[in-house]
Amino acid sequence: MSDKPWYKDGLRFECSQCGDCCTGTPGYVWVNDEEVQAIARYLDKPVGELRLLYTRPARGKISLNEYANGDCVFFDPQRRGCTIYPVRPVQCRTWPFWQSNIETTSDWEATCRVCPGSGRGELVPLETIQERAERTGH
Repeated sequence: MSDKPWYKDGLRFECSQCGDCCTGTPGYVWVNDEEVQAIARYLDKPVGELRLLYTRPARGKISLNEYANGDCVFFDPQRRGCTIYPVRPVQCRTWPFWQSNIETTSDWEATCRVCPGSGRGELVPLETIQERAERTGH
């Protein structure tokens, strides 16, 4: 029996820039202090203002705010893109290679059904997938 995961040969992913991962069902986009500071610098806002207007406490952590429809507060619906893309949180940078999305082939197939870039495009090697999955803990 191999100790390699089922995706040992890699998985395909190419961001389609659809914005679907930034919208939809309400949830959480976890941020740490460094990410909050980077976003504040990028937006040229004081950290306190950014925390007050754009984040919320949830489950003992800090999450970015979202609108009632589930859209991230930094999602631009006209452009269908992220307004803080260069400094987006690790959770966003590592999508779709979260542990919860790659645990089983069924999990990956479900991810491919909701994310048009998953299962398509360039082959992402095992090492990259594992590094991203470890960064988020999802």
